[in-house]
Amino acid sequence: MRYFAALTILFMSFATMASASEAPLLADLVSSGKLPPVAERLPEVPRVMQIDESTQRTPGKQGGTIRMLMADPKDIRMVTVYGYARLVGYNSSLELQPDILLSYENDRYRVFTLHLRPGHKWSDGSPFTAEDFRFQWEDILTDPDMDRGGLDAVFLAGGKPPKFEVIDPLTVRYTWETPNPLFLPALAGTRPLDIYSASAYLKQFHAKYADPDKLAAEVAKEKVKDWQSLQIRMARSYRPENPDLPTLQPWVNLTAPPSNRFVFQRNPYYHRVDQNGVQLPYVDELVMNIAESSIIPAKTGSGESDLQERYLSFTDYTFLKEGEDRNNYKVRLWTVGRGSAVALFPNLNTTDATWKEVFRDPRFRRAISLGIDRSQINQVLFSGLAKESASTVLPGSPLYRDELGAAYSQYDPDAANALLDEIGLKRSPNGTRLLPDGRPMDLIVESTGESSMEADVLELVTSDWKDLGIKVFTRTSQRDIFRSRVAAGSTLMSVWAGVDNGAPTADFSPQEFVPTDPYQLQWPMWGTYVSTHGTAGEKIDYPPAEKLVDLYQDWLLAETDADKRKIWGEILDINAQEVFSIGIVTATLVPVVISNNLMNVPVEGISSFDPYGYFGVYEMDSFWMKNAAGGN
Repeated sequence: MRYFAALTILFMSFATMASASEAPLLADLVSSGKLPPVAERLPEVPRVMQIDESTQRTPGKQGGTIRMLMADPKDIRMVTVYGYARLVGYNSSLELQPDILLSYENDRYRVFTLHLRPGHKWSDGSPFTAEDFRFQWEDILTDPDMDRGGLDAVFLAGGKPPKFEVIDPLTVRYTWETPNPLFLPALAGTRPLDIYSASAYLKQFHAKYADPDKLAAEVAKEKVKDWQSLQIRMARSYRPENPDLPTLQPWVNLTAPPSNRFVFQRNPYYHRVDQNGVQLPYVDELVMNIAESSIIPAKTGSGESDLQERYLSFTDYTFLKEGEDRNNYKVRLWTVGRGSAVALFPNLNTTDATWKEVFRDPRFRRAISLGIDRSQINQVLFSGLAKESASTVLPGSPLYRDELGAAYSQYDPDAANALLDEIGLKRSPNGTRLLPDGRPMDLIVESTGESSMEADVLELVTSDWKDLGIKVFTRTSQRDIFRSRVAAGSTLMSVWAGVDNGAPTADFSPQEFVPTDPYQLQWPMWGTYVSTHGTAGEKIDYPPAEKLVDLYQDWLLAETDADKRKIWGEILDINAQEVFSIGIVTATLVPVVISNNLMNVPVEGISSFDPYGYFGVYEMDSFWMKNAAGGN
């Protein structure tokens, strides 16, 4: 208690300092009495961000606007991604730490006690308390009238939900009978698990609390079928389409859709300050302009964006570099955080029995991986800047080992042909290999047709595999049709990117490397079977895949970091030896365009949706504009 009392005194002194540095945008509101001074808006114990040379950043000044370009009004969700205020969040080293929370306690991954910051307020000034968690749990997530189709799988450990308790107005607890290692990562996720909501605002849209006549009028006004639909619409926080919905994020949406221009303004009650007591975010406004995705690189190159990564690709790099001096920006290259920029996925659940037999022979998967000239692909498509590798985690992950990336990824057509001969895949007189049933080995690789990079890679792979006696044909279809064909076993092989999170730690779920999901391209039927607990899909009848599922279950029950790391290692080893997916290159690069006026954006970074949140873990609220009017 003495420790927390001392902290309170310390951080209240920061709040006092901040009162002398009111954001210029809010100064008139404060002087007119429409808004309390910053010392009264901050939590009693704000989160203090260290912004100095040790973090390769400098303290900034408040004010200014960051312009960004997006291709779809639904992309307003990216402000929630970039702002990255979470109950617990990752830093740039992917270490978990309290953020919105003052602190938390984790008892063997079974009992999680969450402590809120005293005096913390929503963006409208209403208190943020345990009631916001109770409302979400009892009146949204587990209210039978909401008919949400059951709890999110993250809430279920051993198939059972947690016991939820309000300990006091600033403390809540979730207790499971068995470990739930997915809970904290889900809270820190780029799309976080919703365990709280702005109850004071949202109760007006819930039948348990609202006046029936007023509620009926709101349902009619919003043209939805019932109050449940109204509640869902008005409560949507990840994609913040309701400007009236209070938030804890650094910026608040002021624009209701439809619109081609969305303005987000600083949250006056935001909980973070820098070490000098200046309330974050530094930047007053984010302006998101909507444009066709195809012209976003051109508009970025003409200086119409202050911070742009989305809708840019490595092929835009040369063009963007040419405009640097002319349009007052700089281009930096960040590493793409996916496990493989492009990967090939033999469908081990294909309905073609002959191809299924071939695909399930690991010698075949190893052979076609050895038959790809990754060096040529790297030089031709990535200027030699990518890393030639099997489909595994990135070198930046603490789980990476050189042998994982090297497994069957060297170009060795002689070894590849020897393996195909060993399997018994004979050649016809014209050199084409024959399937066991006598058909020519004509391999159809399917894609969505959305990526020119995938098409370029396939063209080079087609040439390489021709030397193995395998003739490749490509088929494109819309994404929904593509997914349906994979799930139904209609595809033989597909092309897509590697795992989404290429740089996990042992705390992250290894489910992307295990049959757990019907949308996994290499084993959709097995993924369906596991995800539905055997009610759909196909029971796994391939021992290495069965072993992966067993290991995943062990990881879910693990209580120590050492056990988790050991299990991860075994899962990665099996994937490397079995070559369930065939990686081409990893650590590819994407241009990030940054205005010369925008400070504190890292020179190097990892561009990834989850867990990095693109700019999220790099603390976008600490970015600042040199040309901001006013300031400190």
